[in-house]
Amino acid sequence: MPTHSLANAAFSNSFVDELRGEDNPTPGSRQVPGYAYSRVQPTAVADPHLLAWSDELAQTLGLERPAARGPEVEMLAGNRVLASMKPFAARYAGHQFGNWAGQLGDGRAMSLGELTGADGRTWELQLKGAGPTPYSRRADGRAVLRSSLREFLCSEAMHYLGVPTTRALSLVGTGDAVVRDMFYNGNQRPEPGAIVARVAPTFVRFGNFQMFAASGEMENLRALADYVIRHHYPEFGAPGPAVYVPWYAEICRRTAVMVAHWMSVGFVHGVMNTDNMSILGLTIDYGPYGWLEPYDPGWTPNTTDFGYRRYAFGQQPQVALWNLARLAEALSPLVPQPDDLRAGFARYTETLASTRYRLLLGKLGLTHRAPKEDAQLFNDLLAALEEAGVDMTIFFRQLSHVAPDLLATADDEDVRFQELLTAAAYTPFPNAAYASLLAWLPRYLTRLRQEPAAPEAIRTGMLAANPKYVLRNYLAQNAIQAAEKGDLSYLNKLMQALKTPFAEQPEYEEFAAKRPDWAWDMPGCATLSCSS
Repeated sequence: MPTHSLANAAFSNSFVDELRGEDNPTPGSRQVPGYAYSRVQPTAVADPHLLAWSDELAQTLGLERPAARGPEVEMLAGNRVLASMKPFAARYAGHQFGNWAGQLGDGRAMSLGELTGADGRTWELQLKGAGPTPYSRRADGRAVLRSSLREFLCSEAMHYLGVPTTRALSLVGTGDAVVRDMFYNGNQRPEPGAIVARVAPTFVRFGNFQMFAASGEMENLRALADYVIRHHYPEFGAPGPAVYVPWYAEICRRTAVMVAHWMSVGFVHGVMNTDNMSILGLTIDYGPYGWLEPYDPGWTPNTTDFGYRRYAFGQQPQVALWNLARLAEALSPLVPQPDDLRAGFARYTETLASTRYRLLLGKLGLTHRAPKEDAQLFNDLLAALEEAGVDMTIFFRQLSHVAPDLLATADDEDVRFQELLTAAAYTPFPNAAYASLLAWLPRYLTRLRQEPAAPEAIRTGMLAANPKYVLRNYLAQNAIQAAEKGDLSYLNKLMQALKTPFAEQPEYEEFAAKRPDWAWDMPGCATLSCSS
């Protein structure tokens, strides 16, 4: 399909044009009552240069790949603003770790405007790390290469895994140093700065609605709801009281689908504050995220959350529902009978359960034949995985090969199962911790033999449901350390592997390995913070 330069793109600005915002050039952080956004201008950087680019997303947007330096990269760094752009920072609030935080807003993100892609859809382009806004509080509005590279990689990796997500178009180095205290423990150090260009139909969050409801701005609340429905939920027709309830239920459904996909691939968001929840049910704001390696529902990568583990892997489904309840509270002034919104909770619960069930059926090569028995089989599997602490990704990938092989014969069943667990184990095999999983595997094989499909067809389906490659934190850390030294080869190679995570790709076998010993306690691998 034809492409064009970003420098020649024509931007639209529906958010700015249709909602109430302030145009106040006064610098500094402040409260911004009465507005949905503030008009802002990016702050120029010293030496913008392209570090990474998503060719596939660019094709969706109808954009051609830019040179490493030039007018397009100047735009992606905020040094150049087109006449058709109306940059803004959104105002929103939120609950952080369960506590009301008041006004938050885009403290280091600026939306440049909207592009109509080659697919005919409208996409908002946002720079993260482009300088201070009225919502920056005491921060500088910048981002470091470390966190920006992690966001770029994970946004695209999640897309290729089939997880609902925002995207990332580019990663640009700024040539400036940014001082950060990675774990908020007094160890500040300068790090290379970077800016990631994020892309989504909209970046509106639950917190945008919470801000208006908390401050009693009913006109702005209704205007925002109507805007989102008109542009992003047009299937509901003209916005109004009769539409708000089913619209909210659809938000609940989409959120459930997103969380079910997280749980299926072992993704831990790490900071599920209400201001980090997309109104479209997309994964948004990649900060202290992580991937389950030893299967542990109580694991969180976020050091800020170590005390309560509110956002641990196993807590994500109920936290998402809690967040949806806060959104319902914010929307309740728009609904004649606020209790009607509770139907969305049931929609969430039902969708989460059915989607998780469907995804787990696929991971195990099963079809919908014995739901009651299968539910018990699934529950026993998750309990056994937790007891064993095996690598979640490797276990399911190995199972995709081993189980179909054993359908024809069970002569070496015990040996193959032991080999499977050895490949996925983090503690030496044999070990009493593996007893439950070893007892579960023959039960599963008996169930799998009830499937009418041929073994090769079952293998193909399981391999398509169980990725070989996920963005393990130690892989991201390797890419960061190399990029900080000016070497982008590891980043580029890793990105290629993550584009086809369900393929074998023997040339990228190193990226499918378990977490190595050196990464268990290394910052950025096992532990991260909200600064990560």
